[in-house]
Amino acid sequence: MMMGAHFAPRARDHVTSADVVFVAVSDAVVERWVQRMHADVRSLQPHYREGRSRHETYADMVATVLDAVRSGLDVCCVFYGHPGVFATVAHRAIESARREGFEAVMEPGISAADCLYADLGVDPGEVGCQHYEASQFMFYKRQLDPSAWLVLWQVGVAGVRDTGRFNNTAHERSLLVEKLALDYPLPHVVTLYEAATLPHLQPRIERLPLSGLVEATLSQQTTLAVPPVAALQRDVDMLRRLAGPGASGERIRAI
Repeated sequence: MMMGAHFAPRARDHVTSADVVFVAVSDAVVERWVQRMHADVRSLQPHYREGRSRHETYADMVATVLDAVRSGLDVCCVFYGHPGVFATVAHRAIESARREGFEAVMEPGISAADCLYADLGVDPGEVGCQHYEASQFMFYKRQLDPSAWLVLWQVGVAGVRDTGRFNNTAHERSLLVEKLALDYPLPHVVTLYEAATLPHLQPRIERLPLSGLVEATLSQQTTLAVPPVAALQRDVDMLRRLAGPGASGERIRAI
């Protein structure tokens, strides 16, 4: 996520030892930084175009990478954050390469979620944490647990059905708020989060009421973090069964 600081030694070895390096990062500074490590670095970003379906863009990216693999080159692809988190191209390229008999591996990296846990002080093991892509959350019926954290990814394009558009409208955001309001009160304070990608930058941590999401400034990188609004409810029957036959009520209540 943060240029240089979050780049692990094994990942660096893959870059420096490859025959060709493809980069899929939206920051030109990061692209130039990768170019200093290898003589043949090729950007996949030109495949993105306003008004063009992201599905077509992803397919072309995978085809570009696989063409290089099929030509006999040792190929490395560098992605933003963790290469397996919200990175369709990485998964499809690896699946395609393996299906054709090529060796393909993915090195884990630091994702926006890892940065969010650190910057917001969220421990997903404390009360739990549910993650959804924001549009998927809107398009499908999901049952939320308001006693756990909720993290919605790519909230800046939530509700966008035209995959060639890179920003949502106030109407689309209002429908997202309407759906969230089924489980959270409108005054409930939520956080807009964007991880820092350069050492001199600070993460975006903007707290506002849920109702303020409609008019907020959002980007494709914006993540919405919604803290719990309800307390955990004990499953008394399960606790009784775990305590074993003959356990006293006092023991069960003390758990």
